[in-house]
Amino acid sequence: MTGTAKDERPTVTEPAVTGLTDEQAALIRSEVGPNAVRSHRARPLAVLARQLRSPLLILLLVAAAVSFFVGERTDAVVIGVIVALSVGLGFANEYRAERAVEALHEHMRSRARVLRGGALVERDVTDLVPGDVVQLKLGAVVPADIELTEVRDFECDESVLTGESLPVRGKPGDTALMGTVVTAGTATGTVSRTGARTSFGAIAAGLGEGHAETAFQIGLRRFSGLLVWVAAALTAGVFVTNLVLGRPLLDAMLFSLAIAVGVTPQLLPAVVTTSLATGSRRLTKMKVLVKRLVAIEDLGDVEVLFTDKTGTLTQARIALRQALRPDGTPDPGDTAGPFRLGVLCADPRGSGPLDDALHDALHDALHGGAPLDGAGAVAGEWTPDSYRRIDAKPFDHERRMASVLVEGPAGETLTIVKGAPEAVLARCRAVPGESRALVERLFAEGARLVAVAVRPGAPELLESDLDLAGFLVFSDPPKPGVEQALQRLAALGVTVKILTGDHPAVAAALCEKIGVPAAGVLTGAEIEGLDDAALSAALPATTVFARVSPEQKARIVSVQRSGGLDVAYLGDGVNDALALHRADVGISVDTGADVARDAADVVLLEKDLGVLADGIVEGRRIFANTIKYLLMGTASNVGNMFSAAAASAVLPFLPMLPSQVLLNNLLYDASQLAIPTDAVDPEQLARPARFDLGLIRRFMLVFGPLSSVFDLAMFALLLQVFHTEPPLFRASWFVESLATQTLVIFIVRTRRTPFWRSRPAAALAIAVGAVVAAGLALPYAPFASGLGLAPIPPAILGTIAAVLIVYLALVEAVKRRFRTVPAPRERHLPPHHRVHRRATPFSRSPRPGLPSDRMESTM
Repeated sequence: MTGTAKDERPTVTEPAVTGLTDEQAALIRSEVGPNAVRSHRARPLAVLARQLRSPLLILLLVAAAVSFFVGERTDAVVIGVIVALSVGLGFANEYRAERAVEALHEHMRSRARVLRGGALVERDVTDLVPGDVVQLKLGAVVPADIELTEVRDFECDESVLTGESLPVRGKPGDTALMGTVVTAGTATGTVSRTGARTSFGAIAAGLGEGHAETAFQIGLRRFSGLLVWVAAALTAGVFVTNLVLGRPLLDAMLFSLAIAVGVTPQLLPAVVTTSLATGSRRLTKMKVLVKRLVAIEDLGDVEVLFTDKTGTLTQARIALRQALRPDGTPDPGDTAGPFRLGVLCADPRGSGPLDDALHDALHDALHGGAPLDGAGAVAGEWTPDSYRRIDAKPFDHERRMASVLVEGPAGETLTIVKGAPEAVLARCRAVPGESRALVERLFAEGARLVAVAVRPGAPELLESDLDLAGFLVFSDPPKPGVEQALQRLAALGVTVKILTGDHPAVAAALCEKIGVPAAGVLTGAEIEGLDDAALSAALPATTVFARVSPEQKARIVSVQRSGGLDVAYLGDGVNDALALHRADVGISVDTGADVARDAADVVLLEKDLGVLADGIVEGRRIFANTIKYLLMGTASNVGNMFSAAAASAVLPFLPMLPSQVLLNNLLYDASQLAIPTDAVDPEQLARPARFDLGLIRRFMLVFGPLSSVFDLAMFALLLQVFHTEPPLFRASWFVESLATQTLVIFIVRTRRTPFWRSRPAAALAIAVGAVVAAGLALPYAPFASGLGLAPIPPAILGTIAAVLIVYLALVEAVKRRFRTVPAPRERHLPPHHRVHRRATPFSRSPRPGLPSDRMESTM
């Protein structure tokens, strides 16, 4: 919290208590711009520039230019066209992914309470302008720099800016800074600065686009590094060998570069971004919004899900079931008993999602919407308006209660306190034994229970020496279908644990109703007495964590992650923000508190565990399809390029011209763009898998040489049996190499028998078939001679078909002795390192410090 700001800002008409009108706000916005730190827009030129930054592509363009000027114009044109097509494919897929991210950011809007023309309305925070009058309440992320004019027990967490963990109390004249989080009370103030002009905006602009890597990105980078070393070794060896053999320098350089391009999976970023963008669109249809595309991979890795109870396992339709006096007899509501006092203590504006729900339930009962069990309809002539509110303390998660000081119709003053029974009873002067027994019985039945106490005659609000007035009993039944959703998560290998502020008996009773085995229960008080080692040892046997504070929730998540498991946290309140930061995947809902939605990686449009299970399956499907592309690259690309390198050292001519190598690689890559649409076997979705570079390396060392053996056998047949000239030799190997490296996808895509027990997606089958057909047709095209190809006679075509059949059969046989896809990950593996996140204010920009929505090329 800072003092009144003295910085310059746009001149505006001083607003009256009615605030600005929409027309005035629009005029100011045209001058100062939207209240956004940075806009996320898909920029075609920026995407195109990223396609051209590959050093290999730049070298190829230089080589094409040199070829053109030394007279090799056909090669120059072919290389130029191939590079243009390769760049075009990458651009089309990445730009489409960028547009998908832009659509997600546009969908994820945050709202602020603002006075416009005298009416309190909700507006998108990006529409706020200097001069707007804004109201803030518990759980809100401050949407701009706001000069406070009216406060009520107002505190802000400024750790996002200062790193200071303790909240700062605000008073009139202070400035609540953009990006800070309201942790207590309410306030009203006037917007002084917006967007990049705020303190947060200056910091965020300095952070730019730097992002931490996820585990999957790290794995891709290491894989790419492996191939770069292989490519460098092959390129250098081929270049030196060709020079030693006396071949022209330009030919040697072009062929070496073509080998390098053939080894490296040029379209790996495009395949990954296409998979992620396709997955994000599917998830949006499933009511799952992914704020960072790469979080889809993390979602598929989840092994433990911590979740709150209300709204996830229950219907979140809180209804007042009973109002009971301290002795357990019903309160009819016509006297100053727990019902009337509870209504008076409910803040009409609410102080958070839970308080709003209790307020609505009480007022539904007051107006006859929900008669009390055993007490008949609520009667009486009184109304809340007959009492004047003097002071109030809103609910917070430390005190676990709310209180008000009111003046009655006869001038008497009352301090009314309602909240968790343990907290309220501890402040009462005397509590009958029958009241404590009543509390235990109701908790054992699974009821939501609120205690109400009063202190008459106090001149100020004092939460001590209270008289117990009774209890309010609320019901929140289990959500329909939650048992099936939990069973589905269990089948996916995801363990569900409950973190709640409710009483342990309430949570345990709910677990019994929905079929969750409550193996163990830990309370916040018990957790306080455990160090991290003891808590870690207790986690496997504990299902319910009750009466836990926000800090304890975050600690439980951190300790669980330290055990090597990938952890997701599902929550929608301000008290969930810390835990959302600490989890591998933070999950909230679009109706949750601002700070919760802002901290989350994934936002559910429907708070349903079944929807979340869909997201987990989709994450695993995308991971499995990405691995297919990597295994293909190691099974075929490396082998074919090694064959070309070896042949260039022993043949009197190049086995393929540089342009032919590039064209072969382009056709191969084009066939793989359909991999993101491929079906995935159920066993690959049943458990989380992890990126295993050792598996990919072993796969390369087994299947790469196997591919080369068949290539060299084909070379021998072409030279010794068919006595082919260079154009026919190149055409024959062009067709054979393209067919082997594309058709092998049907083998490596599954552990099952191809086509018989595991059918590929129609799009993939069509793409691969079209590419093989195109490669077969090229030697017969009118321009074949310009490409250095010659028509292939039937005898050689038959030989190619025989070699292909034997090769694919052998790959299938070897595959059965080799694990072709990553197995489900083992428990207690070392955790991957991730940067803990902080919440940022709502804007149309990615959050600073997070992995990019775009999969960067690591070539």
